Amino acid sequence: MLNDNQKNHLHLHFVVFIWGFTAVLGALITVDAIPLVWYRMLLAVAFVGMYMGYNKLSWRVSRKALLGFILAGIVLALHWVLFFTAIRWSNVSVTLATISTGALFTAILEPIWYRRKPIWYEMALGLVVIFGLYLIFRVESSYVEGILLALLAALLSSIFSLLNGKFAKQYRPSVISFYELLAGVLFLSVVLPGDIFTGDFFVLSVSDWIYLLVLASVCTAYAVISSVKVMKHLSPYTVMLTINMEPVYGILLAFFVLGDSEKMSSGFYIGGIIILSTVVGNAILKQRDNVKKRKGLGGDKNMGGSPGMGVC
Repeated sequence: MLNDNQKNHLHLHFVVFIWGFTAVLGALITVDAIPLVWYRMLLAVAFVGMYMGYNKLSWRVSRKALLGFILAGIVLALHWVLFFTAIRWSNVSVTLATISTGALFTAILEPIWYRRKPIWYEMALGLVVIFGLYLIFRVESSYVEGILLALLAALLSSIFSLLNGKFAKQYRPSVISFYELLAGVLFLSVVLPGDIFTGDFFVLSVSDWIYLLVLASVCTAYAVISSVKVMKHLSPYTVMLTINMEPVYGILLAFFVLGDSEKMSSGFYIGGIIILSTVVGNAILKQRDNVKKRKGLGGDKNMGGSPGMGVC
């Protein structure tokens, strides 16, 4: 019989597994990236809105927070467009391995965002990440455009995480997600009208509708709400290490679901392992530093994870 901690741990792995499946769904859906993201955000807004209405949650936010949600929603929409376009121009494995470089961008941007000194090991691990990317570029030269788009998507995911870091302490994840997803839909509808609402935009195959519903309901609305509930009962260290499994799950799923198109050279897997190893190493070192700080302040060593939102 599993205890509560084990159940929460397994639940978090399930949520991360779902996030990993997002890229596979993106490869299976036949519509272009912009319509795909528009449908995903619109349907997810509906699902999150129904959840908030059913639980009678407050919709009120400050004007300053709303402006922040709008900015974050635009960043999220652009991230997803680049993410799914990268999958089209390369494949799931290359995109997920490259997206892992988001940790490098965060290491660079976080000291600027929070006005603190850079941490030496983050800079050192960043150089290792660049080496891993070099290996992937070298052996997968036919996917250069997809890799570059995935790098831009990783940069935007880092910016999105930094923006959300301040909101998560004040508002429920469902409230944050609702306004950010709504802002993303409106942004794509107003700013990019030339790429959507044309031709047979609303005429999709049955399989595309099914995949989009799964993407919006399970991989977006459910995953966001469930992840935060689980993170409240687990240590930050456990949460960070588990979330870092997302590209691993995604690459394995892509191999089994999509077949030969996801078989890569040995050099790609070496580069991918190097990148993923640095991400895990960064999580371990950060946890060590956090433990030292808590000991120095007499804090609780078992503080729960901070609320977050998966961006894939």
